[in-house]
Amino acid sequence: MGTKKAPYANRKKHYDTLLKKQNEAIGFIGLLRLIVFVSGIGFTIFFFMKTSYYLSIFILIITIITFVTLAIKHNKIKHNKIRCLILCKINEDSLKRLNNNWKDFADNGDDFIDEDHSYSRDLDIFGENSLFQWINTCVTYLGRQKLKGALSKPKYNIEEIHKRQDAIKELANNVGWTQRFAAESILSENKNHDPEALFDWVKDKNDFFLKPIVILLIRLIPVFTLSLLVLSFVFSNISYRIFLIAIVLHIILLVIGYKEVSKNLDTIFQYKDTILIYNNLIKHIEKKNFKSDYFIKLKEKLINKEGMKASFQIKKLVNLVNLISDRKNIYYLPINILLLWDYQCLINLQRFKKASGSDLKPWLDVIGEIEALNSLSIISYDHSDWAMPKFQEGTPIFNATEMGHPLLGDTRVYNNIYIEKSQNVLLITGSNMSGKSTLLRTTGINLVLAYAGAPVCAQNFSCSIMDIYTCMRTSDNLEKNISSFYAELLRIKKLVTATETKTPIFFLLDEIFKGTNSIDRHTGAKILVAKLSTENALGFVSTHDLELGDIEKTNRRVKNYHLKEYYKDDKLYFDYKLRTGVSTTRNALYLMKMAGLEIPPDIELPK
Repeated sequence: MGTKKAPYANRKKHYDTLLKKQNEAIGFIGLLRLIVFVSGIGFTIFFFMKTSYYLSIFILIITIITFVTLAIKHNKIKHNKIRCLILCKINEDSLKRLNNNWKDFADNGDDFIDEDHSYSRDLDIFGENSLFQWINTCVTYLGRQKLKGALSKPKYNIEEIHKRQDAIKELANNVGWTQRFAAESILSENKNHDPEALFDWVKDKNDFFLKPIVILLIRLIPVFTLSLLVLSFVFSNISYRIFLIAIVLHIILLVIGYKEVSKNLDTIFQYKDTILIYNNLIKHIEKKNFKSDYFIKLKEKLINKEGMKASFQIKKLVNLVNLISDRKNIYYLPINILLLWDYQCLINLQRFKKASGSDLKPWLDVIGEIEALNSLSIISYDHSDWAMPKFQEGTPIFNATEMGHPLLGDTRVYNNIYIEKSQNVLLITGSNMSGKSTLLRTTGINLVLAYAGAPVCAQNFSCSIMDIYTCMRTSDNLEKNISSFYAELLRIKKLVTATETKTPIFFLLDEIFKGTNSIDRHTGAKILVAKLSTENALGFVSTHDLELGDIEKTNRRVKNYHLKEYYKDDKLYFDYKLRTGVSTTRNALYLMKMAGLEIPPDIELPK
C-alpha cells in the first residue's frame, strides 16, 4: 500500500507547485492590467490634450486590445486554478482513503439507504462508514445512481462482469485520465440535479414549429417588420405607425405562444450549467482511446446513425442555451419583441429534439456509467494485490482465501471460507464480541464488490452468481407498529420465499430469532436451518446457542465453525480467526464484570 501513497503524494505536490505559479501569474497579470489601463488612459488623454488625435486614438485602441487580451488570459488562468484546486483535493482524498481517514467524506450515500433492501443496510453499503462513502467519486446525479445500482442491484451476467473487470483494470492503469474526468464533473455548479425533467423535455416534441410554412413565417416576419422601420425613415409617405402596428402584432404572437415557449426555454435554461459540463465530459470520453470491449461499446453510443459525435450534437444545444441565457435581462425584451427571438430559439430547440433528442439519455448514461466505474477502479489501483474474482456457472459455490473486510484497513483479519452444495450451511458459534457479525459482513460486502466487477479483499476468490439476502440488523418500527422480532420474521420470510423461486441464494443470518424465548428460538432456528439446507442456497447462520451445533450430527449439509477468545493476564482478547467445530468458550459473565456488575464469588469466571 505504501507504494500507492507515493504517486498520490507526488501528484498533489505537482498541483500544489502549479497552484503557486498560477497564483503568482494571476497577481502579476492583475497588476499588469492595472498598469496598462492607467497608463493607456493617461497617454490617451495626454495626446488628446496635445491635439494628437490620431495618436490618441491609436493608443486607446492598443490599450483596449491589450487589456482585453490580458483579461482573457487572466480568466483562463483562474479557471485552470479552480481545476488545479480540484485535482489537489482529489489526490488529498486519495491519500485519506489509503490512510483509512475516509469516514469524513461528505457524500456517504445516505439518501440511498433502504431498510427493506435485501442486504444493503446490513452490509453497510450506504450511509455513514459505508462502502459507498469509501469509494464514491461520482458527482453527477446519474453517476451516483449508476454506482448505487452496481452496489445494490448488480444484475450482470458472468460475461458482463468479466467485461466490467477489464474496464475497471483499464481505468486503474489510467489514473491521470480518471482524475481529470472527475475534476471536469466537479466543475459543474448544478451537478446533482435529476435530469428526468430534461429527458421529458426532449421527448415532448411540437411538430407545429417544424412545419416549413411556420418556420418561414417566423423567419420572415421580423425581416418584414425591420423593413417597415427602415422604409419609414427613407420614404416620408410610409408612416412609422405601420411599424408600430407590426410590433403590436409581434407582442400578440409572443403572448399567444408564451406557455409553449416558457415550457421549453425555462426547462432547458435550468440545465444550462449541467449541459455545459456534460458536453465537456463527453468530449473527454471521446478523446480517450479505450481498449476494453466494455468502453468500446459505451463509446459507440456517443455516435449517431449519421456518424456525428455526441459532442458535436450537444454543442448545438449548448449554443442554443447560450442564446436564451439572457431571457430575464432587460435588454432581452426589446430584442425578443423585435426579432421574435423566443420563437427563433424554440424552432431551433425543436430541431434539436427531432435530430438528437432520443440520444440525450444514452449519452448521459454513458457519463454516469464511466463515473461509477471510476469509483470502482480506485479499489483496483489502490489495492493491486487484491484478487479479481472468478465466476463459476452451475452449482452455487463460494470460495475465498485470505479474505478480509475491505473497510477495516490495517485492522482487518483474514479468513478462508469455502461453501458448496454438499455443505451449504455454515453454522457459526462464538461468544460475544468474537467477530461473528463482522465475518458475515466481510463475506457479504466482498460478494457485492465481486458482482459489481471490482476486486475483492482476498488472495483468491471464486463464486457463482447468487441473490444476496441478509437478516442482521432488525429494529422496532413504531410507525408501522412492527416489533424487532416481527421485522426479523418478515426478512426471513423474504429469504424463504426467494429460495422457492429456485434462484441461487446467498444468505447471511446473524443471531436469528433473538427476540423470543430460548426454547422457541432454538426450535425455530433448527427448522430454518433444515429448510435452507435443502434449497438452492449457500450461507451463514451465526448463533450464541451452542446446542444448535448438534444439527451437524443429523444433517450432513450443515458444517460447524466457531470464533473464540482467550484470556491473558486477566484480560480478554480475540483473534477473529475462523475454526472448525462448535465454540467451547463463553465470556458474558466476564463482560458483565467489566461493565461493573458484581459477580458473586461462588460463580467461576472463564479463564
